[in-house]
Amino acid sequence: MYIVVGLGNPDKEYDNTRHNIGFAVIDAIADKYNIYVDTKKHKALIGKGIIEGNKVVLAKPQTYMNLSGESVRELVDFYKINPEDELIVIYDDIALDVGRLRVRPKGSAGGHNGIKNIIACTGTDIFPRIRVGVGDKPKNYDLADYVLGHFSKEEQTIMKDGIDEAIEALVDIMNEDVSYAMNRHNSKK
Repeated sequence: MYIVVGLGNPDKEYDNTRHNIGFAVIDAIADKYNIYVDTKKHKALIGKGIIEGNKVVLAKPQTYMNLSGESVRELVDFYKINPEDELIVIYDDIALDVGRLRVRPKGSAGGHNGIKNIIACTGTDIFPRIRVGVGDKPKNYDLADYVLGHFSKEEQTIMKDGIDEAIEALVDIMNEDVSYAMNRHNSKK
């Protein structure tokens, strides 16, 4: 079983913002595989289903980004999974161009407060992750304003392809392994 967590903020005002790309990917996965992410449990909205033969729990923490680890910890404990192999986290990355992916098996938070909290609450930085590029903030722009801002029309088109590729990367991690997904998705331009 896999727990697939997309990071974001729960209020409507954050819908479709750069920081909520993790939620957007979870929504796209849910649509594609007919999984209803509508049960409130473990400080998250969750949905259970099957993706390409793999049992999954899709989760959108409702704790706000900076406390995402509280929800992830509850999910890991309740389902008794090993985060190193069975937890996959999807989130935004300003260091990547819009729509680009970076798959990693482990790593530091890299300044991302949601990941920092997950590492603190789970006690490990070893868990597969799919970082989805949302583009670097423009010069003299406040970081919080930027990540809580919306994509331009042009960026929305690019992000649709990025979200589709994130789903492919997820399936590759589950059906092959993280190395396979890295080789397939990290080098794409």
